[in-house]
Amino acid sequence: MDQEQEFLGLFPDTMRPGFRNVAARLKQIQEIRLRVGRPVIIYAHGREYFLSGDGEFLYQADRALCPDKFYMDRLFAHLCGYSVYAYEDEIRQGFLTVVGGHRIGLGGEVVCREHEPVSMKNVNAMNIRIAHQIKGAAYGVMPQLFQGQEFLNTLIISPPGSGKTTLLRDMIRCLSDGCCGHAGMTVGVVDERSEIGGSCLGVLQNDLGMRTDLLDACPKAEGMFLLLRSMNPRVIAVDEIGGKEDAEAIGQASRCGCKIIATVHGNDVRQLMERKYIGTLLADGLFERYILLKGSSRPGVISEVLDKSFAPMNGAVSEGGSGG
Repeated sequence: MDQEQEFLGLFPDTMRPGFRNVAARLKQIQEIRLRVGRPVIIYAHGREYFLSGDGEFLYQADRALCPDKFYMDRLFAHLCGYSVYAYEDEIRQGFLTVVGGHRIGLGGEVVCREHEPVSMKNVNAMNIRIAHQIKGAAYGVMPQLFQGQEFLNTLIISPPGSGKTTLLRDMIRCLSDGCCGHAGMTVGVVDERSEIGGSCLGVLQNDLGMRTDLLDACPKAEGMFLLLRSMNPRVIAVDEIGGKEDAEAIGQASRCGCKIIATVHGNDVRQLMERKYIGTLLADGLFERYILLKGSSRPGVISEVLDKSFAPMNGAVSEGGSGG
């Protein structure tokens, strides 16, 4: 099944004609947002469009499709394979990961038990984040991330929506399968939000390489410790680090001789130095390479690569990538 047909399969038969034009332009699209009683909005090429009922891309909202509650209920049921129970663990975290690795954020009435979310009902909003696996996105930058045969701890710094997960995903695949004259190595991935591997009911939707082990929907800090204890990875990869627990787990993994690839939201190193826990990792010199992504209309563009002392490095870098 090709990507367009796979995407159309996310919608019930009666809805598919209205999304055929979207499917044909899938490579350029980052997000599709549906809200009850409000226009469907598509984000592509760094700008937004409205979607008409027959699939036309519009600049104005006056003719846009505005789904009602019945529409959203049917779509939600279809996305769950008409078995909400099968997706209960994901739903209580506010998202679904579906075939193709696409991640669907959910808004609605949260059901709590003892102040903890256990499910969601009356879904009134969906954010379909289109997964873009681009093999080769990391090729240009990989040679700068080694010293001899040793891979160097690397931090990807990126504004939201600038392609960091796409780049991270391809770096994992390159390390796992082997690249730029280096043999493949065992990589452990903690995929807290099911975005790196795009796991759907336990099946990876993205190619992370032949030597990669993944913990899906697992908190980052706990997952890193689990991998160290059970899978003996040479590299651990995590997305969107931030808090105290993440920083402590990364420090522990590094002291155990494991190399780290991580991403973090930010614009530059100076901004990160001001953040309490991430700033400590940087000040301690844990990371030996920094990849800075541009916040531009073309996601995945690398601004520069810095060494351990934050000095710019020379050499070609990748400008591939989309989404993430």
